[in-house]
Amino acid sequence: MVYNKDKVKDYAKVVCPPYDIISLPQKQMYEERSKENLVHLLLPDAKDGQDKYQHAAEIFKNWIKEGVLKPEDKPAVYFYSQEYNIRGEKKIRLGFILLMHLGEKGCSAFAHENTRQLPKEDRFKLLTQVKANLSPIFVIFQDKKRIIQRIFQKNIKENNPFIEVRDDEKTIHKLWKIDSPELISLIESSMLKEDIFIADGHHRFEVACNYRELMRQKLNSLTGEEDFNYVMAYFTNTNHRGLSILPTHRLIKLDATFSFEEFKIKIKEYFELEEIRDKIKFFLYLQKCARSEHAIGMYKNGKYWLLRLKNVKILDKMISNKPKEYRTLDVSILNSIVFKHILGFDPEVKGNITYAHDAEEFITASDNDSNSIAFFLNPVKIEQIIALALVGEKMPPKSTYFYPKVLSGLVINKFKD
Repeated sequence: MVYNKDKVKDYAKVVCPPYDIISLPQKQMYEERSKENLVHLLLPDAKDGQDKYQHAAEIFKNWIKEGVLKPEDKPAVYFYSQEYNIRGEKKIRLGFILLMHLGEKGCSAFAHENTRQLPKEDRFKLLTQVKANLSPIFVIFQDKKRIIQRIFQKNIKENNPFIEVRDDEKTIHKLWKIDSPELISLIESSMLKEDIFIADGHHRFEVACNYRELMRQKLNSLTGEEDFNYVMAYFTNTNHRGLSILPTHRLIKLDATFSFEEFKIKIKEYFELEEIRDKIKFFLYLQKCARSEHAIGMYKNGKYWLLRLKNVKILDKMISNKPKEYRTLDVSILNSIVFKHILGFDPEVKGNITYAHDAEEFITASDNDSNSIAFFLNPVKIEQIIALALVGEKMPPKSTYFYPKVLSGLVINKFKD
């Protein structure tokens, strides 16, 4: 199901990012941009005696009835490219959107992120009312046979996309529809032997599995091919030339009794601590450290500090209950040694940590609050994500941020009545 071009002339007015990165001001902006923006379904409000989930279902029903959304004529795969700029470099990420089977004995993809109960409850209530995947989850695979590139180059590249939209971050999104049974069959058969890893959308993936189990309990006769056995997914490969992972930095707020000088003394038990006066050099050194050692950046009182782990054997003692793939993540080192051991709080339960991808945001925040310290991380490598998922371990919260995000509103997967 897609937006009807006869009713919606400008896709830029109706698409939006995934629900979990939309702030309240952004939600209001998208709502004002168009009464048919998908944010009205993704983040609905209660209205006219209906709770917000019932109201979303009512809006969805009316959009279909009024022809704002229309079903596609036949099954299709949607090839999807995103042209974007990051750190002055132009990149293109290519993938496709199709339905992914959830598997007969549990769910079918490797996950790397821990999920939280409240967001899952929220998305489950929305799914049970709307009965549709409103936006795709984001999955990656190694694509050693270059399925995506070969099919795109041979069958699609010269064709005009049926959707093209530039978002607020100036990323250009293009979508091509492929409904050839032969090509769809080729993609399906090629994907059968691939390991699939969830990059983004862990909560929605688990909710799809839970909804599948609910429907199985309600129905007596099952074939395994019912629509609730699938979830809409965007597939892309692990090619670093198109796939970007951004770091997620931390800002912590401490009480007035905190002594930064005592903290630095404790830090030196585990890290080489080096003050770097120049901001540009500081972030350059932090980035270079990622090639051969574990390093964390720190900012307080207008000064930049580089924390370089003295010896990896420290991790065997400090994070002994986790596999090597987990222990050697920079975010695990920050959480376990700095936050838990030195500062004495659990970053997964204490509410005084703020997360952001823009380092400048936290530099300013720390300057404005003498009780705050900013910590900066290098991005997680795709090889680390895959290795961790394969051993069945989950990363700490807020470990990865895949960029750019897949737009919501390009394609919708409505379940049959």
